[in-house]
Amino acid sequence: MSQEPKVVGSNRKAFHEYSIEEKIEAGLILTGTEVKSLREGRVNLREAYATVAAGKAILHNCHIAEYSHGNIMNHEPLRPRGLLLHKKELQKLETTVQQKGLTLIPLRLYFSPRGMAKVELGLARGKKHYDRRETLKQREAGREMERVMKTRRRDVERRA
Repeated sequence: MSQEPKVVGSNRKAFHEYSIEEKIEAGLILTGTEVKSLREGRVNLREAYATVAAGKAILHNCHIAEYSHGNIMNHEPLRPRGLLLHKKELQKLETTVQQKGLTLIPLRLYFSPRGMAKVELGLARGKKHYDRRETLKQREAGREMERVMKTRRRDVERRA
């Protein structure tokens, strides 16, 4: 009886602008009001990215809105947040990002079945403008093929 994680926010724009080569799950270091704001679904990952340096991973530009019922101790919406990864994963990511020129992009933010805030990071390579157009062409061709196959199936069913 495995439970699906509750997705709080996703970065759909990342799949359009980057080609994702590998996905990694990491925990988030958050304050209390950030968690409450996340549970309300008030997060924006559009301009966010992660860096790995000196054995630490940090998530930048992830906008978690201030908690609606917070007081003067409310959090800063754009503060850098630490990511929780194993030491070997950090070393691997650090060398991969430096050598291959990849970027760490958050793809989605969710709560695990145990209630922990997690972020799915993608090792991404930026697409050129013509790559984006090619992706759109392939997607449209796939849709067209599905339409044709659907009408053919209907015709075959009618004849039978």
